[in-house]
Amino acid sequence: MTDPQPSVAVIGAGTIGRSFARLFAVSGYDVTVWDPRGDLAEVVAGVRAEVATDARAEAADAGSADPDLVGSGIAAERRRTGSVEAADSLEAAVASAGFVQESGPEDPEEKPRLFARLAEAAPSTAVFATSSSTIPASHLAGDLPAEAAARVIVGHPFNPPHLMPLVEVVPAPTTSADTVARTVGFYRSCGREPVVLRREVPGFVGNRLQAALMKEAIALVENGVVTAGELDAVMRNSLGLRWAAVGQFAGMHLGGGEAGIRGFMAHIGPSLTGLEPLPLELGDEALEEVFGQVEDAYGTSPSTEDAAERDRIQRAVLTARGQEE
Repeated sequence: MTDPQPSVAVIGAGTIGRSFARLFAVSGYDVTVWDPRGDLAEVVAGVRAEVATDARAEAADAGSADPDLVGSGIAAERRRTGSVEAADSLEAAVASAGFVQESGPEDPEEKPRLFARLAEAAPSTAVFATSSSTIPASHLAGDLPAEAAARVIVGHPFNPPHLMPLVEVVPAPTTSADTVARTVGFYRSCGREPVVLRREVPGFVGNRLQAALMKEAIALVENGVVTAGELDAVMRNSLGLRWAAVGQFAGMHLGGGEAGIRGFMAHIGPSLTGLEPLPLELGDEALEEVFGQVEDAYGTSPSTEDAAERDRIQRAVLTARGQEE
């Protein structure tokens, strides 16, 4: 970005917005947060406390960062953490922002109006990124002046953004190349791994892959092949481990012997045509059995202990990957 340390505005203080605010501040950016919620001051105070914990962790170990960010690529020598402040209005939040991360509700009617307000209030050079997982940048930019539309882009994270490295960067046809480059550079400065999609597609990439797996998982349980807990055991002890180390195509290439992916497909490819899809029902009645099995395995409500264990394992994976790079 043109300013080496621009201020950042986070619009929306839900789970994603709070996590992004934490990441940006830990990465050295001054962050202003706005959300119409009545408890915004308390939410921002909580983010400040998380950032302070991260800073103490860095001070305690000159070679490490926040445990959530070890292995994520943030330079160990960065010692300054940015501030996190609450704004009284959207306009005040973005008044001096060089980068705006919008993380509000997934409302295809309201969000374009929100972006019109951003374009009116923010500096003429600000980038407008949305965390949306379903609304493309072209929909948000459609009614904006060309100059503002050129600065609208999707920056879709996986949750939580302060831990998960991926950000899917999805430009609209009207998004400028400069905006794409600035967006990629900004996320990289925060230790993220941005991947630029070459065209807009519903669900982007990560969610489309996840949706395909979710549908197959539900079908396997609905058809009595495995229970929900057994399916998770299969995932944890095979594909999950592999995918933590390599991507889908790299795994195929490594599994094909000397011929690589060509050998893999010559050996496995013909059998793929015989994997006919199982019947799948996504109505309430059909899903009730799946829901019951999940709740039997993990409780009616997700536990904080399970969430903490998930994050601990994910941090360990990031640490291992950082040591190997």
